[in-house]
Amino acid sequence: MKSSKVFIRYLLKKLLWLSISFFLVSVLLVASLNFINPPTWGWKLQRQIIPPENYPAQIHHQWLDKSHISNNMKLAVIASEDQLFAQHYGFDFNSVMNALSSNAQGKPIRGASTITQQTAKNLFLWPGKSYLRKGIEAWLTALMELMLDKQRILEIYLNLVEFGPGIFGVEAASQYYYHKSAQHLNIQESARLASVLPNPYLFHVNKASNYTIQRTQWIKKQMRQLSQTALP
Repeated sequence: MKSSKVFIRYLLKKLLWLSISFFLVSVLLVASLNFINPPTWGWKLQRQIIPPENYPAQIHHQWLDKSHISNNMKLAVIASEDQLFAQHYGFDFNSVMNALSSNAQGKPIRGASTITQQTAKNLFLWPGKSYLRKGIEAWLTALMELMLDKQRILEIYLNLVEFGPGIFGVEAASQYYYHKSAQHLNIQESARLASVLPNPYLFHVNKASNYTIQRTQWIKKQMRQLSQTALP
């Protein structure tokens, strides 16, 4: 009995130490994003370590400062991925409830991740749907909203998100598909890039499908309705 109590006490101390360490490390990592552009990130590393079939040998990425990213592109991803981005604090609870309702009714599975959640996932985490990963994602999302401003979160998102196999960030995507800097993306080009973000391995910027054509038109319509007021 005594040995059991000793073991439990030891285990609790270890858990407490791990919790404190995780808290401090996560705070430092997120705080550093105010001054440092991430040299690498979880999603990119996962692709390099366990590449999908026919994954390109060369990875394209070039960081672009937020002041040089076209407002058309910023508005396109907000229209496509998270229309309340400038207003919420990292979580869109109405979208979560709507997604749960749709999924429960057997309709096509819908996601409800905000841009901040997607940024936390792409930057720090691994693919998967476990409760542990979701819990860590929620914590990191809250930290990012607390410690970074919306413009910086959007800048990081646009520089990390994958627009096609091995094509990370909006500058690499703009150069690859349109042969120009993301600073000069127009509405049509921005909407087309944003249209593939649900799954850039299934949908392709340079191969028009019924989905990407319709999705691009929908995003352009949303952009007109949102206008510049949706930008942080």
